[in-house]
Amino acid sequence: MTKYIVVSGGVVSGIGKGVIASSTGLLLKTTGLKVTAIKIDPYMNIDAGTMRPQEHGEVYVLNDGGEVDLDLGNYERYLNVTLSRDNNITTGKIYKEVIEKERKGDYLGKTVQIVPHVTNEIQDWIERVSKIPVDETGEEPDICIVELGGTVGDIESAPFVEAMRQFQFRVGHENFALIHVSLVPDMHGEQKTKPTQTTVHSLRGLGLLPDLIACRLLVPQPLRPDTKSKISMFCHVAAEQVFGVHDVSSVYHVPLLLQSQGIVEYLTKRLNLESVRVADELVDGGLSLSKRWRKMTSQSERAFDTVNIALVGKYTDLKDSYMSVTKSLEHSAFRVNRKLTVHWVESSDLEAETQESAPARYHDAWRAVVGAGGILVPGGFGNRGIEGMLLAIKYAREQGIPYLGICLGFQLAVIEWSRNVLNIPDATSTEFDLDTKSPAIIFMPEISKTHMGGTMRLGLRPTVFEEGTETWSKARKLYGGAGKIWERHRHRYEVNPDWVEKLSASGLPFVGKDEKGERMQVLELRDHTFFLGLQAHPEFCTRPLNPSPPFLGFVAAASGSGVLQEQIEHQLQHFVPPHPEDSMVGEAELRNGHPVAYGKDHVLINGSASAS
Repeated sequence: MTKYIVVSGGVVSGIGKGVIASSTGLLLKTTGLKVTAIKIDPYMNIDAGTMRPQEHGEVYVLNDGGEVDLDLGNYERYLNVTLSRDNNITTGKIYKEVIEKERKGDYLGKTVQIVPHVTNEIQDWIERVSKIPVDETGEEPDICIVELGGTVGDIESAPFVEAMRQFQFRVGHENFALIHVSLVPDMHGEQKTKPTQTTVHSLRGLGLLPDLIACRLLVPQPLRPDTKSKISMFCHVAAEQVFGVHDVSSVYHVPLLLQSQGIVEYLTKRLNLESVRVADELVDGGLSLSKRWRKMTSQSERAFDTVNIALVGKYTDLKDSYMSVTKSLEHSAFRVNRKLTVHWVESSDLEAETQESAPARYHDAWRAVVGAGGILVPGGFGNRGIEGMLLAIKYAREQGIPYLGICLGFQLAVIEWSRNVLNIPDATSTEFDLDTKSPAIIFMPEISKTHMGGTMRLGLRPTVFEEGTETWSKARKLYGGAGKIWERHRHRYEVNPDWVEKLSASGLPFVGKDEKGERMQVLELRDHTFFLGLQAHPEFCTRPLNPSPPFLGFVAAASGSGVLQEQIEHQLQHFVPPHPEDSMVGEAELRNGHPVAYGKDHVLINGSASAS
């Protein structure tokens, strides 16, 4: 029987439920247990695909093409698992499912209501998805972490809270535990408990009793014993059921913080985890994971040298818009033993118009770019700030500064080359100018022009390296020298096939293409320190203990040529792709509904779970 751990939140949203949920899952995984995770988002959208980055942070893309909440990125990175779009539940998905069943007559003439029909659908969904294998064992998970987004008391989350109230009886007391995350404000050195008392009172009134209360403090000072005792008394829990989560130097320390307060021991007793059979090899793997995680966190604390990266983007006002990009940089910095400093550069600040309207911002932006060890241009949509990105790319190319372009950054590297090397000054993308006479980048012919959600080229796709690149391509060597690699994609535009010949002839090699050799997917300048562009989003597959190869090479190059060579040699010997073996298939198989997740008994076809 699967054990369920629900993580809810109170007082305010965005206080770290995702990190606490991921950290709890990681700690249980170090004991040898198999862990999966589900994120509930109470918004009406079907998925996160059409939401602005500034609205909800990064849109995270999964192997099956699911566009989901960024917390699923936390789960995949911490737990080293491969999730599906069904691991992200939204109100829109649930209502759509219920309405479709009603239209088909599945409710046999009943009046369809929130209770029981919507709440039952939520419970059925969680129970079904929790049994889908997500790791290399191909077996059903032992533990399912369910994060309930938003805050308890919101109108939007009410059906989900009620579903969880019912669910605890469906699965039984020994198989259901609740962690409630609450804010404990620090007011001039005094830790206030009233918000936590109030939210726990609300939770209990809704029929849910917290087994653990995670007290989030937005200061470096830990939860004081007297505060803990007070929360224990007024929230009707034992002192051992209250633990503090204060600000630490890195989110990767949170699992160790929770472990030091006995969370594993409590959950083991509360859920009777000792009754779960764990294979010896999984116990050994868990111990190894624990040692490597501790080593990673301790080394990062001792790092002395700094690596400076300029991230030139369009959504820098909300850092969560580039969550996976910054995590990829962090993981790479851990590997090369450097302290990471990211300089956030709003791309429009690099443009001539800003020099006139806000000269201080203009000079600060260029100071960050010129002083950086590496320049990164991530993905994005629309024409705002494009000229600033092009200027940054031109500077990196001409000055020999390590450069990494992701998706839009890849396409802009092609446009910059077309303008300044091929001398086509009006070269651009049809995304920015539909009627351009010099379209270096064009709309992909198979993409819908009327619907936005879920219509891009999405999910895990293969890239084939060109023959001869094995001798010189840094990108290929960083992937262990493999001739074919897999990364996740999310784009509507591509390099114009009619331009490829003249671009290549002018000295811009496309070292990686799709399987037919028609779609350009990786570019790399041969005689540059490090100049790499990828149409894919490799940041979505990074892991703390297995950094994304392009980001690792980029950060290593920004740290020094000797560091880059050292990492290339390491990757050639030790790189292991983070994807399930059976997901690394050709595009033809993907189009024919090839399974994309682990497991023999459960597969995912077009994002829906079924038994095979």
